[in-house]
Amino acid sequence: MDHRAPTGDPMLTARFTPPAVPELLVHRPELLERLTAGVRGPLTLINGPAGSGKTVLTAHWAADRRAPRPPMWLTVEPEDAPGAFWAYVLEALHRGGVGLPAEVGRPTRAEGVTTSFLVRLAEGLAASPRPAVLVLDQFDTAQPPATAEGLDFVLRHAAGGLRIVLTSRSDPLLPLHRYRAAGEVAEIRHADLRFTQEDAEALLNEHRLDISPDGIRRLMERTEGWAAGVRLCALAMQRSADPEAFLRQFAADRTTIAGYLLTEVLDAQPPPTRDLLLRVCVTDRVHPDLADALTGRDDGARTLAGLARDNAFLEQIDASAWYRLHPLFAEVLRAHLRERCPGLEPRLHGRAARWLAGTGRLTEAVLQGAAAGDWPFAAAQLVDHLALGRLFTGLDADRLGRAFAGMPVGTAAAGAAGAAGSSGAAPALVAAARRLAAQDLPGCEAALRQADAALTDSSGSQALLGRAFLGALAGRAAGDLAATERAAADVDRLRRELPPPLLAERPELEALWRAHLGAAELGAGHLDRAEAALAAAVAACGPPGAEHPATEYPLCDALGSLALVELLRGRLRRAAEHARACLAVAERSALPAERRTAVAHLVLAGVAAEQDDLPAARGHLVLAAEANGLRPDPATAARSAVIAARIAVAEGEADAALAALRAVDPARLSPWALDALAVAESAVHLARGDAEAALQVLDASAADRPEHAVARARALLALGRGACASQALAGVPQDDGAATPVRAHACLLRAQLAEAAGDFEEAHRRLGEALALARPEELRRMFVESGPSVRRILDRDPPPARLHGWLTPRTPVRTGRAHQDGGQPPVVEALSAREVEVLRKAAELLSTEEIAAELFVSANTVKTHLKSIYRKLCVTRRSDAVHRAQDLGML
Repeated sequence: MDHRAPTGDPMLTARFTPPAVPELLVHRPELLERLTAGVRGPLTLINGPAGSGKTVLTAHWAADRRAPRPPMWLTVEPEDAPGAFWAYVLEALHRGGVGLPAEVGRPTRAEGVTTSFLVRLAEGLAASPRPAVLVLDQFDTAQPPATAEGLDFVLRHAAGGLRIVLTSRSDPLLPLHRYRAAGEVAEIRHADLRFTQEDAEALLNEHRLDISPDGIRRLMERTEGWAAGVRLCALAMQRSADPEAFLRQFAADRTTIAGYLLTEVLDAQPPPTRDLLLRVCVTDRVHPDLADALTGRDDGARTLAGLARDNAFLEQIDASAWYRLHPLFAEVLRAHLRERCPGLEPRLHGRAARWLAGTGRLTEAVLQGAAAGDWPFAAAQLVDHLALGRLFTGLDADRLGRAFAGMPVGTAAAGAAGAAGSSGAAPALVAAARRLAAQDLPGCEAALRQADAALTDSSGSQALLGRAFLGALAGRAAGDLAATERAAADVDRLRRELPPPLLAERPELEALWRAHLGAAELGAGHLDRAEAALAAAVAACGPPGAEHPATEYPLCDALGSLALVELLRGRLRRAAEHARACLAVAERSALPAERRTAVAHLVLAGVAAEQDDLPAARGHLVLAAEANGLRPDPATAARSAVIAARIAVAEGEADAALAALRAVDPARLSPWALDALAVAESAVHLARGDAEAALQVLDASAADRPEHAVARARALLALGRGACASQALAGVPQDDGAATPVRAHACLLRAQLAEAAGDFEEAHRRLGEALALARPEELRRMFVESGPSVRRILDRDPPPARLHGWLTPRTPVRTGRAHQDGGQPPVVEALSAREVEVLRKAAELLSTEEIAAELFVSANTVKTHLKSIYRKLCVTRRSDAVHRAQDLGML
């Protein structure tokens, strides 16, 4: 048999040899099984971009001997003419032991083969006792159409005698729709070839790299599971002194990845396509019309579709008209653009910004304008579209904030000098919003002064409303109720001058200013006004469960503040409902930690403290303290200290209670908040047995609140000055003019005064009133703190005493920390199904590695689940988690 190509050249043996399987290999049994199942039919297609692992997977499968017979291998070359291709196919079959009749013959011309040859070949394969399995590696659209047509003919007429495994970057010119309709093609696509986090971890382990879960996540975000990218990063990390630092500082254009992508992908394209790729890389996603705007040509639709079809690291987004580049490829392209065409990138960003703005894509227009350094344009987009709130809330808040981080301080003045309408003040307004979002109040106030200098009578309503909106938010941060109320009134007036459809597009605007107004009113002790504003903020966010993503943060803020309002009114059940709703919204919306408020846990701690559930109170207080979210406003910080002090006193830690109260900066507190601190401090002194100090603290505050009167009465009673205590209680309203806990406590003190005077009937009546007021909300703590007098009064009438079984504390009064005495903190949130599985395995005393093997996950994944379990169960050790779960009936 002649073993030469039609050109007379010898056959290249290397083309019949599968590549060696790498020593450091990620085993992917699921894909190997799919390949094995695929060769039971005529065609298996493995399709993906360069470096996606097509050839490695197929070579591993071939070496694993999973096929019905050892597969034959042929690496196809793009320059193969049809005759040469079929000559190589015959040689591959011959080397694989497939006996074909002599009459099949061989191609005699490189340019093509006859239909008769294809018929004889198909018949010869059909007569073979066992099907031939042939791998055609790198079979792409570069092949002449005649080659694909001939392959389709042979496959269809070989009667199962030929099974093809075809790897390619682009879809071959085969009638795949017919194969799919007949169920005769198995496909492994790019999405299947992408590494999972477990695959990446396994490869790094093979390279003897111990990378943290965060590091692996970062690697997956950058590479999007691209196999070659993960492998090249692993090799680079092996050479790095600090692999974790490499991942944090990883720049694709300074690694071997750049050379790979430029050579394998960019250089393989014709010049017009290379030019388009270099221009569209400045955007996160690209539309054909946007591509035309960036290139000045009209071939965007055709070129982008072709690149996506060829798996050239560009993919269509969810069957829409939009496309996106692989992030590593885009990064390399941008570096290449800067090197080849200095100064072009900002102009492209500016061109993209205006196209995006013209098509109503606000966020992308702003980001592109900022990238172009066109700060007046970018800022004006936010101001004119009432989108300043998007710097505080919503999915794009962080991106928008980072985009303006490089805006020079003097931009506001420059914009004001050369622009009319809102754009003159827009940069300063955006700068103020960004500073306020970062909790930099002085920086915000400085930027607002710049904005005020730029605003004129001709400034548009949007700019004026934006200034008032920021004034309301800044007023709350400063603890300035008057400024907050003035700014909120301006917002309410100005919004009526704007088109309702424009306002409807920005629900976060109303939610934010009303939530901040409500919080400011709460800080001043105006509970009714606070409730009205906060309820309006919640309503502005939309129906429960269907909130706009941009309203999730103000909704959490408003619900937390509403919970605090109800706590202060003594409506503990409603306070807990609002607090749990706040936590549910944060969890459901995956609100980032830095945008969560600690108020919900703080309120739940306060509720638990009043109900004398000290372990739960301490657990929630710890969670509130651990929250890395927004810094609380002054009034909330004061209330946090009051609750912390109340819990510390209950636990016998009076020094810690005083330290918490004295750590609060009184500079920006309202008289109401200052008096709340004084009342709390007086309670600490009473717990220490120093009634004189308790009275002195209250005398220094001199407020006329009912809470102050009750606290003063307690101190006077402790000093034995019953008449003065009665006089102090005379000023406490006995109707809804005071919160329920205050009225209940006043009745309790009157009962103690009556008992001290020997009037047991009056004492019993007053105690009954106190218990009746306290029972609906289970206000136990005040009775525990009152000492033995309550028990003495109840013991005089045992039958009614049995009606007050709810009064028994859930946990005994403690003299030390709740956790030290074995108290269990609350479960913060339910465990997921997978976390319960992990916990069950832990209860069986399996090691981390054994749990990973049992559940078919990595050890790092198990560690991540365990950390989440510890957080949710408020424990720090595996054994404690198991015991806690058993106590709660979870196991």
